[in-house]
Amino acid sequence: MNLAEGRTADSRVSPGDPIPARIAGVAARATGAPPEQDLPLDHTQAILEVTKEIAGVLKASDCPFALVGSVAAYAYGIPVRLQHDTDFAVRREDADTVTGLLREHGIEIVDPPEDWLVKARRGGEHIDLIFSLAGRPVTTELLERAWTLPVDSVHMPVIDPTDLMVGRLAALSEHHCDYGKLLPVARGVRERVDWDRVREETGDRPMAAAFLYLLELLDVIRPSDAAEGSGPGE
Repeated sequence: MNLAEGRTADSRVSPGDPIPARIAGVAARATGAPPEQDLPLDHTQAILEVTKEIAGVLKASDCPFALVGSVAAYAYGIPVRLQHDTDFAVRREDADTVTGLLREHGIEIVDPPEDWLVKARRGGEHIDLIFSLAGRPVTTELLERAWTLPVDSVHMPVIDPTDLMVGRLAALSEHHCDYGKLLPVARGVRERVDWDRVREETGDRPMAAAFLYLLELLDVIRPSDAAEGSGPGE
């Protein structure tokens, strides 16, 4: 079969067969209907623009804050694809001040059923203002540990790498345990993380302990001092 025959054979669609994506796209454009997307769009730049805008408002509020979540990992140079939202940690006592300023700047505020965050929307992108990270309240001390980093050319406080890992590991559970997404983050920040503090603060969580052991097996981090000093029968 030559290439011309192959194209002809591919172009035949029997009744009941799924329509190839390229044909569906042409048909959609002909009828004015939007073609279906095989993969979600990459929202990276749109999310970064919203992140910079929200950070500007938060700076003007004089309330302490820090960028957290996937965009924080991006700020540390982790090659993540931003698709969902941008997250900021703020103190619960500053919620009214922060949301009031956001409303003044035309940002829609949404009150979710959860009591540990406030949601907002801007230009189709979602913003989370978080008062509690994996069940741990956002404190002044946590925000003071934040690093000031450029995020797409705008400097803003970004959660400390150790706190970033503690929060990610503390959020793991039997229902949400994706090590594949977490491993690049751990590799990217490993030289900047106090792993002893991570172990101390997450040691009672089986999923976190298993991930830390995986990092040791992969030589991403060194075994803990306790593990190095132990041996058979000890």
